[in-house]
Amino acid sequence: MNRETVICLLLLAACIVAMTWSGGRGGAAAEIKGRARVEAVFYNGKLYTLDAELPRAEAVAVGGGRIVTVGDSRELLATCGPQAQRFDLGQKTVIPGLIDAHAHFMGYAKVKEKVDLVGTKSFTEVLDRLTDRLRSAGEGAWIVGRGWDQNDWPDPHFPGKGALDSLAPNNPVFLVRVCGHAAVANSEALRLAGITGTTIDPGGGKIVRDGNGVPTGLLIDNAIDLVSDAVPTLTRQQKRLLIRQAARECLSTGLVGVHEMGVGSETISIYRELFDREELPFRLTLYFSNDEEDLDSLLAAGPLRGYADNRLSVVGVKFYADGSLGARSAALLEDYSDDPGNRGIVVEDPETLYRRIMRCHRKGFQTATHAIGDGGNRMMLDILERILAEYPASDMRHRVEHAQVIAPEDIGRFARLGVLPSMQFTHCTSDMPWAGARLGEQRLAGAYAWRSLVSSGCRIPGGSDFPVESIDPLLGIYAAVTRMDRGGSPPGGWIPDQCLTVDEAVRAFSIDAAYAAHEEDLRGTITPGKLADFIVLSEDIMRIEPERIPDIRVLATILGGEIVFEAPDAPFGRNR
Repeated sequence: MNRETVICLLLLAACIVAMTWSGGRGGAAAEIKGRARVEAVFYNGKLYTLDAELPRAEAVAVGGGRIVTVGDSRELLATCGPQAQRFDLGQKTVIPGLIDAHAHFMGYAKVKEKVDLVGTKSFTEVLDRLTDRLRSAGEGAWIVGRGWDQNDWPDPHFPGKGALDSLAPNNPVFLVRVCGHAAVANSEALRLAGITGTTIDPGGGKIVRDGNGVPTGLLIDNAIDLVSDAVPTLTRQQKRLLIRQAARECLSTGLVGVHEMGVGSETISIYRELFDREELPFRLTLYFSNDEEDLDSLLAAGPLRGYADNRLSVVGVKFYADGSLGARSAALLEDYSDDPGNRGIVVEDPETLYRRIMRCHRKGFQTATHAIGDGGNRMMLDILERILAEYPASDMRHRVEHAQVIAPEDIGRFARLGVLPSMQFTHCTSDMPWAGARLGEQRLAGAYAWRSLVSSGCRIPGGSDFPVESIDPLLGIYAAVTRMDRGGSPPGGWIPDQCLTVDEAVRAFSIDAAYAAHEEDLRGTITPGKLADFIVLSEDIMRIEPERIPDIRVLATILGGEIVFEAPDAPFGRNR
């Protein structure tokens, strides 16, 4: 990080006062009701506010970027004043704006420059897609792709460099698996990265080698960075264009913001530039990468909240405990059922991880730690229990990201410790065809155990981990409620006793996601005083058959009281 960026972040953190609103319907809500001018009324709708004091309503009045009041259409229209715009919702359903509690927003933006390998049904299809890109790429240009999953191929073995060398002997080729925890590179990419038979495996990573010690091209976890660091970076201008495009796509799905995991200071400076220019109608809640240079200086400045009219906050730090289930690198307490002798990878030893998380804890930063296997989750719970016992702090809400496989005896520890299991529901429906082979029947009792966690007292923030999965939050809600894939398999759902209700799933992507970042008094429900973020849906999500949730379309997205996305058949068109 350059000195200018560090100074800017320090000054911002020191000078900007947290703008979260507290006190519910008293305090801030009463104050805004008394002074805000109503600028627009959205009426004649079916509002699910997720606010216990007024769960259903017909209309919402907004002003100054906030919700002024919620209630009856006739009353609000009669009292809003002649200056207010009026938008007839046409009896459509309205819910709070959705928040993805775990995403890689910049990664999604940049993936548009890569070869899309999602959904490939064989390695031959991967090669076909690369061939298309090679036709337009110059000799020596990097060919970077993402999204392959060997579990979807007739031959589920990991690929190697051989076919890539034949296809592109003079172009470095680097293909990242859908989960981001495995990648394959050809010989030219390995050469440019300086990887040879004598290269030592990095901590928390593995360079896979053949019987003669020669790298096969397959890289696991931290070894991926050896090649990714050699890939030329995009310019700032290219990144700004891609970010704006990504935000538009998110808004069209009903997302008003995301929690972005593992960002660096350069990325934050680009976001600030876009927000300062008022070119990014979106909300970003950021978690630093734990290997960011000058992290000590950034931690010393403390969390940043409320920048750019509550569009940008920096609240935590992202860590890694293990790898992924699909790459067989998630840390398990016992061997993989389909790979005897392998218990996965611990990315960072427990004592080092404890010290680094404790440093963040003392500075008032949340931590969000990737842990997928039951071994990784137990390690994290042990570390956080130790930290909270040694250095108590009120309501830190440390997070465990993914929490996919938990030993049944550890499930209750999340609620007791106040640790949030941050879940990405479509991971379950993507993994269920092969998760049983990895884990065996006994460990499935703690796999994607949403109902067990909720019953123990947990709130579950909902996310997608995009670009690993789709950015569409409605698909996440569908997966949480049905535990079926888009084709309706398996009938009745996979381990259906762990399903959530529709209300719980919507809350996971709204008020529970807001809670996960200490923003529950700012957003997540349609409540007076909160940010005027809500979406209009084509169907009643609370009453439609759960199997039809993916068919629901977002007709409009309202951010801070402004319509920032509008479908061609949105109900407002005829009212303007």
